[in-house]
Amino acid sequence: MIIPLEQLSTETLNAIIENFVLREGTEYGSEDVSLSDKITQVRQQLTQGSALLVYSELHETVNILPTDQLVEDSEESA
Repeated sequence: MIIPLEQLSTETLNAIIENFVLREGTEYGSEDVSLSDKITQVRQQLTQGSALLVYSELHETVNILPTDQLVEDSEESA
């Protein structure tokens, strides 16, 4: 289930994004990127719609997924 950003408080959204960034250990190449920059980048992706907040009822977790990955997964399920 996709969670609309406007349904979350700023604090909750910040905590989800920070947890995601710390958990994912995203690769940024040879360039060091600060935690705040990574958080800003993920927030921009969510705001622009290139990433979505997704709740898994099965696992009772919230994750951030690229929009195109979510579309691919739903097409494979159909």
